[in-house]
Amino acid sequence: MSLDITIQLDDADLDHFIEAMKRAQANVSNLAPQAIVDAASKLLVDVPRARVPNFVKDRLQNLDQMIQLVIDTGYGLPDEDRHRVLSCLAYFADPDDIIPDSVPVIGFLDDAIMIELCVRELKPEIEAYSDFVRYRNQEASRRGVDPGSLKTERVDWLETRRLEAHENMRRRRRDGYGAGSNWSPTLFRAR
Repeated sequence: MSLDITIQLDDADLDHFIEAMKRAQANVSNLAPQAIVDAASKLLVDVPRARVPNFVKDRLQNLDQMIQLVIDTGYGLPDEDRHRVLSCLAYFADPDDIIPDSVPVIGFLDDAIMIELCVRELKPEIEAYSDFVRYRNQEASRRGVDPGSLKTERVDWLETRRLEAHENMRRRRRDGYGAGSNWSPTLFRAR
């Protein structure tokens, strides 16, 4: 037998989580970035070993992606953005979180909710990183190599995106003049 429960958090509830995040950030402010990453990574190991609801397990992929954002040297996340991600990961490095992880069944519920809040906060960073990973995987496939062995850098991805933007601009210009017609603007033509 399973039981579906829907949780709706109002502004006061969210404020509670925001305050918990601020406390966690203050509590771990003396930790090195690697220690924060290690603590968050430990959650990826601990949660599957514990008996937790699928709701919690399902959020681990998002946590892993946030960790990868920080440690993927090929992506080379700029320092300001890296700090934002580490600030989100700080909650998972603080042993004094909202619900102690040792509480059966619900001990990681607060972590899952915090992951969800962090994903919303880091949406632009996560989407850009997903684009980069997709590009790296496509490049690895095109070259017939393992993606882990491919030393693709963020600059390669950005150059490819720049070239794609130029090609899209030319295609839009070409298609915008009515494919098949003989008319095209002459005002700005370079001779």
